[in-house]
Amino acid sequence: MDAARFARMSQLAVTVIGPDRPGIIADVTEVLAQVGVNLEDSTMTLLRGHFAMMIVCSGPFEPVKEALEPLRGELVITVRQMGPETTHAPIGAPYILSVHGADRPGIVSAVTRMIASVGGTVTDLTTRLSGALYVLTAEVEIPPKAELEMLQRALEITADELGVGVTLRPAESDDL
Repeated sequence: MDAARFARMSQLAVTVIGPDRPGIIADVTEVLAQVGVNLEDSTMTLLRGHFAMMIVCSGPFEPVKEALEPLRGELVITVRQMGPETTHAPIGAPYILSVHGADRPGIVSAVTRMIASVGGTVTDLTTRLSGALYVLTAEVEIPPKAELEMLQRALEITADELGVGVTLRPAESDDL
């Protein structure tokens, strides 16, 4: 790659949302490869029959926007330049947080507020609604200074108020 082209490269965030169909990932990533984009981090999932993808990549901003334009009929696509890359320095030990029970508003905000209250952070979170059963699974980091027993008790009280079950357990290396 020549120096002038490398200078025009930016760290980009690309989001793609739309009704699911075979080939969306292939279509989007093929277009990105054609304009010389390097995929760095990505996540893709189906949410109630809708496809959702987020990609962090390095590439030329305007050519990426233009190249993705033909796919925008059925898909909502955004391309955004990101600021300088920052690395996530772990703040503490990794844990797996699991919540399950009857669906109702406020579950995610209540349990993640408890994690934040001790200085913890969520590094990955997934929720699923299957009939009336709501399931939340999150990877969280808890700082060493946090009082785990107090956090466990606060999560139990919050879960009781919400009518759900909650567990917080240390993550094994094969969990992550």
